[in-house]
Amino acid sequence: MPAAAQAGTCEDTFIKKGSILSGQHFTATTTVVDLPPDVAINQLRAIVAKRGYDIIAAEPAGGAMLIEQPMSGKTRAFPIEITATQQNGVGTVQMVAKLRTGMATKPELAKAEMCAVLAELKGGKAGRLAAKAGAGATTVQAAPVAMSAQAFSQQISKDAERNVLAVEQRYAGKRFTLSGTVDYVIKDGDRYRVAFKILQPHEQVIRLPGQAKTLSGVSCLMATGTSVFVMQLKPGKGIKLTGTYYKFDEFKDHTWFMDCTPEQK
Repeated sequence: MPAAAQAGTCEDTFIKKGSILSGQHFTATTTVVDLPPDVAINQLRAIVAKRGYDIIAAEPAGGAMLIEQPMSGKTRAFPIEITATQQNGVGTVQMVAKLRTGMATKPELAKAEMCAVLAELKGGKAGRLAAKAGAGATTVQAAPVAMSAQAFSQQISKDAERNVLAVEQRYAGKRFTLSGTVDYVIKDGDRYRVAFKILQPHEQVIRLPGQAKTLSGVSCLMATGTSVFVMQLKPGKGIKLTGTYYKFDEFKDHTWFMDCTPEQK
């Protein structure tokens, strides 16, 4: 029989630290016979991708991986660090989920999810075959994330303040449905560009703690066939657009979406 994750060991190793105020941390560990670090990480690419996690970085040779529980319209993403080592022919894989300040989940749910991920790891020949198949796995987004353009701007701006290098990996290829009002409409190359009105912190009546210092502008490069819609827009008009993340420019403080289309009311 192929070597697999050892039954029962993950649940026994589960550790909870921190609080809602300081940030909850959950740790889960498993051991698998004949599981080198690179084989573990490449297997995990496929395992976490099919479960919907975002893969931020993966270094199979170093036995390291950073994934995120993806954002939703109401929930921020949070990082999960994975390390894989091997000693005396036995591989050890550890996951550490780091919830952000103010976020919370039940430890039982975290334990069940993390151990379910680790339980899929295989050692030996079966593990190497699974690693080969999973090495290029990517996450497929289930549906566009719906949120206001103002909330998105705050989110990506705060992400950029923490670590601008991770922004591209976090948002690349993701689709969003953004709602808000028109700031301006211009021609940008061969496309029409619709910019959302974004209030900077000093313009907001109520400023919540922990906000980004400066908020990114948000624009949609409209899809072909939307000119009739675009020609009827004016500043202040309410809009809801769905598009794919294109790029974030930290120097221009602006985010672009590509191939945007209007949502039908």
